[in-house]
Amino acid sequence: MNALTVSPQKNNPPWLLAILLIAKILLQYLVVNPCYDLHRDEYLHLDMANHLAGGYLSVPPFTSWNSLLIQWLGNTEFWVRFFPALYGVLTMLLTWKMINMLGGSWFAQLLAGVAFLCSGMTRIHMFYQPNSVDILAWTIILWLLIKYINNPKDTYIIWIGIVLGVGILNKYNILFFAVGLLVALILTPLRAVFRKNAFYTAIALAVLIALPNIIWQVKHGYPVLHHMQELAETQLVHNNRMDFITGQLIFFLGGAFLTVAGLLALLFYKPFRPYRSIAIIYFVTILLFVYLKAKSYYSLGLYPALLAFGSTYWEQLFQRWKYMRLLWLAVIVFPFVLILNAAFPLLKPEEVAREAARFKALGLSRWEDGKEHEIPQDFADMLGWREMSALGLKAWQQVPEAEKKHTLVLCDNYGQAGALNYFNKGKMPFAVAMEADYVFWFPKTDTVRYVIKIGHGPDLTASKGIGNIQRIGKLSDPFAREYGWGTEVYLLSGFTGDVHSLLQQRLQKKQQSYMAQ
Repeated sequence: MNALTVSPQKNNPPWLLAILLIAKILLQYLVVNPCYDLHRDEYLHLDMANHLAGGYLSVPPFTSWNSLLIQWLGNTEFWVRFFPALYGVLTMLLTWKMINMLGGSWFAQLLAGVAFLCSGMTRIHMFYQPNSVDILAWTIILWLLIKYINNPKDTYIIWIGIVLGVGILNKYNILFFAVGLLVALILTPLRAVFRKNAFYTAIALAVLIALPNIIWQVKHGYPVLHHMQELAETQLVHNNRMDFITGQLIFFLGGAFLTVAGLLALLFYKPFRPYRSIAIIYFVTILLFVYLKAKSYYSLGLYPALLAFGSTYWEQLFQRWKYMRLLWLAVIVFPFVLILNAAFPLLKPEEVAREAARFKALGLSRWEDGKEHEIPQDFADMLGWREMSALGLKAWQQVPEAEKKHTLVLCDNYGQAGALNYFNKGKMPFAVAMEADYVFWFPKTDTVRYVIKIGHGPDLTASKGIGNIQRIGKLSDPFAREYGWGTEVYLLSGFTGDVHSLLQQRLQKKQQSYMAQ
């Protein structure tokens, strides 16, 4: 094991750290125009608080616990946006501490902090999704690895196992990082950990922590395998491997020189030689993602550590030319300012549409279906939910009082169901959908006499057994993704027995489809 070859800094100004962290929190609230709702995925994640379990079809259970906390705090958009921002702040804090351990001064920390703010990290932390915790978990493990390299205490190994276990409960993506970590241990002097009991204790702890989700997966027929197959067939198939590689640079815009510098420093800068295992983790994980045609943001957890190494190295390179410091900050900030209105939902949808050519040139108007659209997919997924929920409530108010306990709210997709349950909670029954986790959250349907249908109207087979089909309204926002899908709200009643059995058959078939074959 190599000894520590850099001297930690001890007196870097805490006020600078405070300014950066406060700026991070504020920025996450400022980059979203109030005309936008939450993202469709966020509504599903929030709804998980109402259905606590050991796992879900698309994510492990950590998100549901976070959603329950948000619910206890009032379930407002403020708290929904707060937690991704908080996880971003914690990631920034660890980056600051890594620079401190590597011997970087306040300027290296400022460089890394500004690069973190002026990057795709701000976009990731804009959404309440597992990605922000995933990035934090990877960063904690790399921080612990640096601490272990500097001072090989068994405690750090055990904590790596604990964080890995929690990371698995948040997002399975961390398993690819774990493969990179294992290869790095094998190929470097760190392989000495294989002779330590602490290493096997760490593995046992990781498995023990992840065990509730493992049991859930076994009980439900390994739906994660179905989810991965569906993801590969419907989204990853449209991805280009070269786009993944270029995306690694694009995420950090003007600050990309720091991540590149960090990687080069790990390979060639003598004081960083003890940390070359981190470069191996990087290359192995990236190669795995390239092979799998992964989305470019899957690897973002690798970069806070690279920022730490890169900013420390850059500071050393230009130690004699301190007058250039403002230039490096400008190189980071200027490109971010230029694309701010394009990368974030700051402009109103109609303003985005008027600048469609600009968004297309930046590659932001291509959706997961591989086609070009009028506005970015994420923006379209943040529109129309309030209007749709109001139409759903209008339909509920037309159900006779005596029939309300026999009413089912049925949606076409999870975004619709999640939004209805968010905006109309306590005002109408919980909505469900023939999609995602909602197929396991259905109430009993054998006594249903009214159905509030969100999405498309009943198909020909079902409509034969429906006595009354009342169209309540249609989504009117032309920029909403739901508008393009023709989302409408119907009130259905007067069913025959065939409709009930048809509903049960379709539900059972859908449930079975989510289990690995």
